[in-house]
Amino acid sequence: MLHPLRMRARPIVVHEEDAELESWGDAARGAVHWRTLLSGDRTASAALTLGVAELPPGADAPRPHRHAPPEAYYILEGTGVVEIDGREHAVRTGSAVFLPADASHCLRNTGPGSLRLVYVFPVDSFEDVEYVFPDEG
Repeated sequence: MLHPLRMRARPIVVHEEDAELESWGDAARGAVHWRTLLSGDRTASAALTLGVAELPPGADAPRPHRHAPPEAYYILEGTGVVEIDGREHAVRTGSAVFLPADASHCLRNTGPGSLRLVYVFPVDSFEDVEYVFPDEG
């Protein structure tokens, strides 16, 4: 059954500062904060989930994980390394990253400032993305 907001998808404008700041409830997953801007369970949108994430300098990087839907990143600022299925790739402001469905991946900040990025999933809602961390048992 569709969430009521998804049934009335319409054009919408959302401002980053108005979205709730979120993070993992478990520090073992790594230090990352995000604001989900478009998600069918929060906004009158459908088919895409989009947000902005930030990895602080010197913090523990998010742990390798996977999820069924593909994902894309666009690096807004900073430098880092994204590991995809065991291969490392340098990223910097202006880099775009495509993560295939079920690819193991993680991103770490290698710069002196924050690493900020846009993330997008081809799903109605962020709640539709089930994160799997292999080292969680």
